[in-house]
Amino acid sequence: MSEFQKNLEKYAELAIRVGNNLQPGQRLLILGRWLNRGVPPELAPFVRELARAAYRAGARYVDVIWADQELERIRFEMAPDDSYDEYPQWFVSALHEYLERGDPTLVINAEDPQLVADQDPEKVDQAMQTAYRHFGPALEYVTSNAINWNVICAPVQGWADLVFPEVPAEERIERLWEQIFETLQLDEDDPIAVWEKRLAALHGVCNYLNQKAYRSLTYTGPGTELSVGLPEGHIWHGGKTKSKAGIEFAANLPTEEVFTLPHLSRVEGKVRATKPLSHAGNLIEDFELEFEAGKVVRFNASRGEHVLQNIINTDEGAQHLGEVALVPNSSSISQSGLLYYNALYDENAASHLALGRAYKFTMADGASLSDEAFSEQGGNSSRVHVDFMIGSAALDIDGVTSTGATEAVMRAGEWAFDLE
Repeated sequence: MSEFQKNLEKYAELAIRVGNNLQPGQRLLILGRWLNRGVPPELAPFVRELARAAYRAGARYVDVIWADQELERIRFEMAPDDSYDEYPQWFVSALHEYLERGDPTLVINAEDPQLVADQDPEKVDQAMQTAYRHFGPALEYVTSNAINWNVICAPVQGWADLVFPEVPAEERIERLWEQIFETLQLDEDDPIAVWEKRLAALHGVCNYLNQKAYRSLTYTGPGTELSVGLPEGHIWHGGKTKSKAGIEFAANLPTEEVFTLPHLSRVEGKVRATKPLSHAGNLIEDFELEFEAGKVVRFNASRGEHVLQNIINTDEGAQHLGEVALVPNSSSISQSGLLYYNALYDENAASHLALGRAYKFTMADGASLSDEAFSEQGGNSSRVHVDFMIGSAALDIDGVTSTGATEAVMRAGEWAFDLE
């Protein structure tokens, strides 16, 4: 067996047993990101290993949704102008069949970050808004941890081309696979044990922050002067979390973050992104947001500003924050020195925020609340959840206690407290 094949099998075992923590008797649905919906066919060898790992874990049935991303490009090049409100109802039905049963989903993020960057932005926005409308109800299952869900990544050519432009074209996908394997520490004899230890360490950081119960966080860095209020009853999560059925799982692999929800109306100031944001086949670069009373009131970007505007205009909730996440600059992903142009990897290299829907499980008893009750307590609801990176070695973060005292949380992008 080749070294690559061994690592592919280790990756699959890690995703199924630690990511999803799939339980005997559960069914598993493997799919792609919300816009493309399916997994690119070129990833079939990896998907087969995931299926084998799932059946070894006791899966009752494994199903896969496939989609060729080039078909999405062809659509924007050739489909009628009045057709972008079309969306496959069969996909919605298939997804909800699994969600309503409480079965896990495994999303493979394998997108070309510039897939439709040269296409008509109005068509792309209309297609995105249509997808948001249809996918929105499914997002409720994820943000309330109704299932043991998991998101991982795998290379496709367009993504590899962007990350490794200096590598010969025919070697780029292999190089990106190697980088993913290295990040996941698959060279270890027992990567599952390695990640269990790492997830436990993240849980320790969460315990510290939950005991502090800060009233707000203050961010200071180049282009950033921001105050983020935290609602009463907010809960920091990181590493593993629990589904409604009590199944512990790690929603993202790799993961380096701890996160909670901000108060939707208590965000003030300016924030500057420190990494490009890849969104639905477009890049947004060098962008800034300004908030008043929790709402985006001004924004700009050197590239992809129309895409950023379309995200913010999705609905009322997209104009507010739904997540605040802390990641030390010394994370292994950050120290690789690579810009991944991929939300899952870049968000685990830098502290970040998210526009849109908050995870209800980050508020005490939040998973049982209606959107209206959740909002009354400071939680944000939206059809979207879009992470953007703001962390760097120049970022300082302070926590404000219930008495108004200020304590250092991060200095120069690193934890300013000791858990020992």
